[in-house]
Amino acid sequence: MQDTTTKKIVRLLQPDHPTDVRCAAALVLGEVGTRDAELAKMLCERLQDGDRALRLQVIKSIGKLRVEHALPQLLERIKEGGEEAEASAQAVAHLGAKGTKALQDLMPKVAPGLRRYIAAALAAEGAGGAETAGLAVLLDKDPAVIEAALRSLLGQVPSLDGSHREALAEQLLHMLTDKKHPLPPPSESAVVRLLVALGDPKAEAALWDRVLPPHPPEVRAAALAALGRWVSSPGKEQLKRLLTCAAERDFRVAAPALFILKTQSVTDRTLPEWLTLLQAPDVAARHFGVEKLGDRDNEAVAAALLEQVSHPDRGLREEALSRLTRLEHGRTALTKAFLEAPTADRAWPLAKAQAPFVKNYPADWRETVFDQLCTHLEAGDRRTEPLLFLLREADAADLRERIEKRALTLRKKEDYANALHYLRLLTRDPACGFPIRLEHAACGLKVSSHDLTAEAREADPCLHHFINLCQNYETELAEELEKFDWLGPEDLYYLGFHFAEKEGRQKHFAEKVLHLLLKRSPRSKLAQAAKAKLRGTGLD
Repeated sequence: MQDTTTKKIVRLLQPDHPTDVRCAAALVLGEVGTRDAELAKMLCERLQDGDRALRLQVIKSIGKLRVEHALPQLLERIKEGGEEAEASAQAVAHLGAKGTKALQDLMPKVAPGLRRYIAAALAAEGAGGAETAGLAVLLDKDPAVIEAALRSLLGQVPSLDGSHREALAEQLLHMLTDKKHPLPPPSESAVVRLLVALGDPKAEAALWDRVLPPHPPEVRAAALAALGRWVSSPGKEQLKRLLTCAAERDFRVAAPALFILKTQSVTDRTLPEWLTLLQAPDVAARHFGVEKLGDRDNEAVAAALLEQVSHPDRGLREEALSRLTRLEHGRTALTKAFLEAPTADRAWPLAKAQAPFVKNYPADWRETVFDQLCTHLEAGDRRTEPLLFLLREADAADLRERIEKRALTLRKKEDYANALHYLRLLTRDPACGFPIRLEHAACGLKVSSHDLTAEAREADPCLHHFINLCQNYETELAEELEKFDWLGPEDLYYLGFHFAEKEGRQKHFAEKVLHLLLKRSPRSKLAQAAKAKLRGTGLD
């Protein structure tokens, strides 16, 4: 030993001192001790000490002092496993070429769990000197061994200087691009991840080759993460690769690709490739696609956005709809899909989706939708209801005006059955006025079977409508009815015949109706029957 201070510290290793003092002494010797034979002997003796904490600290100090005499004992400790095995592997790796060879020879002879300790030790020592032995562990067949070595190497990267970083990157690139000895997937993934940590731009070309299948997802994700640091303006082929990755189901691959694409602009030439994002399995990629493409007003974008309206993700649906309603082609696509919906169940979601936005749609949109409403209504199609709902949301007053105009037009054409469809819609509204309700009752009278039996009359809805009108508009009813010159003698006779059998104001209304018949057709057979009814009911 060189000085009395070291001797005093060595004496503190003896069992008659507390454990914390002995461990502190071992620690100090590892930091300030020299490669002295006597010191090395004392440390080797302490490897057999009964105190586990002391043994562990002695192992670490032996590694720092590179005590080669301890190699056999350290190798035995590795075989035993546990925390001391890991520390022993690290210590042996510090012993230079002799230690490296010993670890390499030992690796195939121990259990898989112990091989991880050896791999990590070899990798850590290899990173500092860019030695082949350290990186060779990355070629092991056991993924767990590779992962242990990789973690060790990654932990060393921040402490490497520039020259070591460059040398390590060159070795890794050689391993990655060696076509004669292609790397298995676990090794390839580890090499790529290590290159990413080193951040060497010279790896760019090799990484671009690994962003697509058949490379495993972890390799692709690592390659894309590295490229995100260096790539600002990808070429046409590179952009296609990024978009392919962004549309992947595996978000580990999609996320770094989306990060790179965030700063890229969309052109008419590249638009078809960008549209693939709106078909991606992952909703995040679709959200990104809507954000990048949602302001481009063309047919292809509108069609792609329309597909999002039925997606399970509510946020995506709402964002796509918001974009569609602001685009001319978007409104056209929504309307087309809505009008062509094969069933009411398919039409309702499209109607409800557009409801918050239709007030801002142009007037010609309402014209198109109303024409479809007329077709479905007159055919008795259930798709009428979602059409009505959406038109009311757009402009309820305009819809009432259109329906009323259509009803009157059909009535004037003597198409009473179809006119009734529209009048029924109008009379659903409790605020509907007397003129429309009278039109409704009169058109119902025109299509009535005019069956005079009591049962048939009680079941006739038009007569019930006249009863309500008589109760609520007694004065106006008879006066307005005289203006309905399109009601024939058979209509008036049927109406008067029914009310003549009632009492009170309803019977008085029957008298006016039958007299109106006599006035319009005084010499007809129905006029004679009306006179007889008046006499028979005491109304003459």
